[in-house]
Amino acid sequence: MRMTRIDWILLPILVGVLAGVVVGSFLLAGFLGLGVLGLLVGFMAQRIELEKDGAVSNVMTTSLYAQQFKAREGMSRAEKAEHRAETDALLRWLFVAKVVSAGLVILGFGLFFQFQLV
Repeated sequence: MRMTRIDWILLPILVGVLAGVVVGSFLLAGFLGLGVLGLLVGFMAQRIELEKDGAVSNVMTTSLYAQQFKAREGMSRAEKAEHRAETDALLRWLFVAKVVSAGLVILGFGLFFQFQLV
C-alpha cells in the first residue's frame, strides 16, 4: 500500500473532511451518531468487498454475473494479474475502512452506553 505523491497531497484534505463528518455527526446525534456512522461505513465497506468480483445482489443479475465470469475466463495472464493486483489494493483500503468503522462503533456505542444510559 505505497502512497503516491498525489495521495500525500490529498491526505490532509481527506483527514479534514473525515474529521468534519465525525464532529458533525457527534454534534447532530451525540455518541449514538458516531456509532451509527461507524455502522454505515462498515456496511458500505462490506458491500464493496462482496461485490469486488461482480454483481451478487439480485436475481436479475445472474446473466450479468455469467458474462463477467466469461470475460474473466478469457483474460490473458497479464490481465488476470492486473485484476488481482487491483483487487488486492482495493482490499487493503477496505481493511482500513473496516478498522475505522469498528473504532467508530466501539467509541460511539460504548460511550453512549457509558454516559447516556448510566
